[in-house]
Amino acid sequence: MALSNTQYNTLIRRYEAKQLENQHIVSGRIKSLYQEIPRLPQIDAAISSISLEQGRKLLDGDAGALQDLKAQIAALHAEKEQLLLRHGYPRDYFEPPYGCPDCKDTGYIGSQKCHCFQQAAIDLVYTQSNIRQILEQENFQRLSYQYYPDSLVNPATKLSSLATAKQAVELCMDFIRTFDGEFKNLFFYGDTGTGKTFLSNCVAKELLDTGHSVIYFSSSSLFHIFEKNDFGREEGVSEDYQNIFGCDLLIIDDLGTELPNSFTTSRLFLCLNERILRQKSTIISTNLGLQQLVDIYSERTFSRISSNYTMIKLFGNDIRLQKKLQKQPLP
Repeated sequence: MALSNTQYNTLIRRYEAKQLENQHIVSGRIKSLYQEIPRLPQIDAAISSISLEQGRKLLDGDAGALQDLKAQIAALHAEKEQLLLRHGYPRDYFEPPYGCPDCKDTGYIGSQKCHCFQQAAIDLVYTQSNIRQILEQENFQRLSYQYYPDSLVNPATKLSSLATAKQAVELCMDFIRTFDGEFKNLFFYGDTGTGKTFLSNCVAKELLDTGHSVIYFSSSSLFHIFEKNDFGREEGVSEDYQNIFGCDLLIIDDLGTELPNSFTTSRLFLCLNERILRQKSTIISTNLGLQQLVDIYSERTFSRISSNYTMIKLFGNDIRLQKKLQKQPLP
């Protein structure tokens, strides 16, 4: 991920601010519970004193005394946990409320950047922060089937719009459940306004919430990155370009809305083929029909998609239009 010094410092300051916030929270908890449970400060003082003694015995090489001191400290910690539980607090109440338990809100695990830092860099470099706001509205908790009529049936599958939507959600859930163990891709296609982007966002939120790196692009934005890389219009683009191939999940939304030409056709094949080779998952949504996909992007690209993606066709009435009509006042 290509970060300028300013961008890197911005991220580090965010982590430092989170650490300070955690310290403030823990200090407040300690101050409050020391008053509520007078035995707690006595235990902490005893642990501190015994720890110093433990250090001296360690330097003296007194193994027998050292083991005794360790047992005393363990007993005091156990008593402390029991006191917290007895008064209705979790045993780890004095632990900082880490946003990322893996790196303890430092951004690093050892000398390696944590997955949360990598995603924060993605959000910053690709200006994806607006996606976070969208995902607060577009997620499985807000999913509604009321816009999919049970009376509208696809003659080819014999499934209604409602049954098709429910099947699509199950496929998405399975995609999420098996994400770390199985290589899968999703291809949403069909009528305008039938929830293709919504389902992509639902999947994105679930994977972001479990620490995976996700990059979202409209098709035009994606091809713009490729264009900048190929023609060297901006410094540092090459690393950003490579991150498209390396992120855990790439979402390409509204494929076909870009201006199609030989360049977009070749770069789409390159992108999809490279991610397949790397076993990195991709979600594509498009209003194009399958024959249009062949006509615009070639048989070769369609072959990669049809053989490596779960094809999900959604159909029904335009949900955006239905919502708009519902908001209009009655005459």
